[in-house]
Amino acid sequence: MANSSLSTLVGPTLLGFDPGRSKCGLAIVGLDRVLHYHEVTAVEAVPDTIATLRDRYSISAIVMGDQTGSGRWKQELSNLPNAPRITLVDERYSSLEARDRYWEMYPPKGIGKLIPQSFRSISRPIDDIVAILLVERYLKRLSGED
Repeated sequence: MANSSLSTLVGPTLLGFDPGRSKCGLAIVGLDRVLHYHEVTAVEAVPDTIATLRDRYSISAIVMGDQTGSGRWKQELSNLPNAPRITLVDERYSSLEARDRYWEMYPPKGIGKLIPQSFRSISRPIDDIVAILLVERYLKRLSGED
C-alpha cells in the first residue's frame, strides 16, 4: 500500500507497542496525543501489520513496553527496513490502568452501568489500550509532566 493522503494530514506519529508472547498491542498516536489507530494482533502478524501501518502513517518512533519479551522484540523491530528509533517505557501497572481506560473508551450501556467497574468483565484483550498508555507515558516524560 502506498502512502495514503491520510498520512500527510496526520503528521508525525508514534507507534505504541505492547509486546507479548502470543499477542501484541499496537496503537498509532500523534505527537498531538490524538489516537489514530489501535489493534491487538497475533505475534505472527506483527511484522506485516507494522509494515502496513508504516505505509499509512508517518511513524517517527516506536514506543515499547519494557517487560515481557521486550529484548527479543526490540531486536526484531530493529531489523525492519529503515527501522524507526525504539524507546522502552516502563509498563508497570499499565494493565490495571488499561482496564480503567477501557471503560472510559467503551462505557457500559443499559443495566451494565449499575454494575461496579471492579465486577465488570472485559470481553476482549486490552493490549492495544496498553500500547496507547505507553505512548502517553512517553509523551508525558518528554514534556516533563511526570
